[in-house]
Amino acid sequence: MIAVAVSLVTTAGFAEPPTFISDGSSNAGGSKPPVNVVLIVSDDQTYTDFGFMGNERVHTPHLDELASQSARFTHGYVPSSVCRPSLVTILTGLYPHEHGVFFNHPPPGFAKLSKSPEISRERFDAYRGEAESLIRNVPTLPRILAGQGFRSLQTGKFWEGHHRNAGFTDGMTTATPSGGKYGDLVLASGDVVAHGNGDHGLAIGRETMRPIEAFLDEVVSESSPSPFLIWYAPFLPHVPHDSPERFVRLAKSRPNVKPHELPYFAAIAQFDETIGQLRSAIEKRGLAKQTLFVFVVDNGWQPDAGKFRQTKGEWDHTDNSKRAPFDAGLRTPILFHLPGRTVPATYEAPVSSIDLLPTILAATGVGPPNRSLPNRSLPGVNLWPVATGQAPADGERAVFGELYPGDARELGKPEQDIAYRWVRRGRYKLIVPHAHAGHPPWGGYLTRPALFDISSDPGEARDLSRRPGYQAVRDELNSLLDQWWAPGP
Repeated sequence: MIAVAVSLVTTAGFAEPPTFISDGSSNAGGSKPPVNVVLIVSDDQTYTDFGFMGNERVHTPHLDELASQSARFTHGYVPSSVCRPSLVTILTGLYPHEHGVFFNHPPPGFAKLSKSPEISRERFDAYRGEAESLIRNVPTLPRILAGQGFRSLQTGKFWEGHHRNAGFTDGMTTATPSGGKYGDLVLASGDVVAHGNGDHGLAIGRETMRPIEAFLDEVVSESSPSPFLIWYAPFLPHVPHDSPERFVRLAKSRPNVKPHELPYFAAIAQFDETIGQLRSAIEKRGLAKQTLFVFVVDNGWQPDAGKFRQTKGEWDHTDNSKRAPFDAGLRTPILFHLPGRTVPATYEAPVSSIDLLPTILAATGVGPPNRSLPNRSLPGVNLWPVATGQAPADGERAVFGELYPGDARELGKPEQDIAYRWVRRGRYKLIVPHAHAGHPPWGGYLTRPALFDISSDPGEARDLSRRPGYQAVRDELNSLLDQWWAPGP
């Protein structure tokens, strides 16, 4: 196919209008799976910061409405509390040590890439290109669906270079500087590059929703409309918290909002408004009854009242949320809503973002019905029988995760950089830190294994690992962790 650039808006502030790139393909003449998919990924939002999760101080009416109609998994987890490895897990259904993207930045690391005068745009792109090739070597949700006639649109956060690297047929991210407010980086050499986290795609939600509307219009105008996947991963409520003033006023109107929370809560309100716009776009085109909405957060984030960043004019995150091995960074609600199929209910059994891919495949009728793909085993669980009320949730299931520094020392060697592994089963969670070459574990979050009772201590303040009566629990969880993945010395 010949790639065709489709200009969508003429929003001021962009060097060029935001676009999505279409390959012009369709499902004309093919068999049509019964369900479209809209996959919503919030960016840097702690699991507590939703109305439907019990927080009356945030303004999330559209997400609350979606949750009221959904199968709600309130103890969902992502394996890593930083965006890039978490997003690739959602796309592949694999853990970071399996898909290989266990970092945000490839060698030689972000500081050297951005601050070394000898690094030109060509060298910067070459270093990033090595890491971006990893996702081309594993099955991904858009690539699997494309094989069944689906079109797929990428918008928002996406670290893997051009959207086609992950198998999207259409998309906004092109691995080129956007010229807009977000997504570009000026190197020490003076060259301007795409930062790597989404470039043109970061306009979605913050500045426009038009790329999604244009994609939908193109799909429904086909003589035989293709089923579709929309990846909606806006740069919200991520910093910079620069929401328009009307959202700031809205956040101020909520009860007991502290000054350091205000910019973050305003960004949450801004994000929530786009959920309403997205659902409206689906409904206006008569697609609501056949569209599955899925919601997850890539990682948690909480503002710290004691960490104001003067150079950026905003508050930094708490030490126990983003990047940390604690629930404030790892836990997320997971929602599934398909009219007439999913049953609105709340499930407290732990689940994981690795479950999204097999569940979406089951919901769309795209095989395989089991947990395997050609040459690749899927570790996730198909939650569709639970979401549709056909089976109970497994309250004894263990879910796992792994955390790393932001910079990788070497591609393909997660065992060299692993900082923390964790496992949650039932009410208990074990975190095991890893030290390397005589240095303490990265981040300094823990120096020895810690056991927490998440039911009675959701803030993970009381380590039970050395208290009488908990040795058997610790040993059992440690054994499960090693059976899952033992990275070695």
